[in-house]
Amino acid sequence: MRSRPVAVLARSLLAGVLAAGLGIAAAGATQPTVEMPFALLRALDKITAQVTRLDVPVGETVTFGTLSVTVRACFGSRPEEAPENAAFLEIVDTPPGQVERLAFSGWMFSSSPSISAMDHAVYDVWVDHCAYEAEPEEPLEPPPPRLPIPEDPPLPPPLPPQRLP
Repeated sequence: MRSRPVAVLARSLLAGVLAAGLGIAAAGATQPTVEMPFALLRALDKITAQVTRLDVPVGETVTFGTLSVTVRACFGSRPEEAPENAAFLEIVDTPPGQVERLAFSGWMFSSSPSISAMDHAVYDVWVDHCAYEAEPEEPLEPPPPRLPIPEDPPLPPPLPPQRLP
């Protein structure tokens, strides 16, 4: 039986080979070619169902739960091409009281996150897009105000009496 890091490495290698094969098969497809200094990631905590945005400069590490996410490279497509982003991520999981393990190492693609996905019981991480600078998070709009419910709503008019034949 293979150890966990070897299995993760083998899976990442297989995903890279598949992605390269898909790139060759779709010769006319958009490929991310512009190197960018920031990766904007999304992270899901499956226990609380909370999604968090992670702005990570290339070469730096951020923490999300028990994960340490390091972005090694981030490439995006040119503005005149169809949007596509690819980031090389290394994700290490350090559960409390346990030894750290490599949870993911490889390329993730914004348009096809299932090609190369992290397999974790509690967390999901995926690439949103690459950017030239950190972007401010857009505030959520408050819901429109509710109309008050009248205390004594008007009653409908009574039904006319019915005649029996």
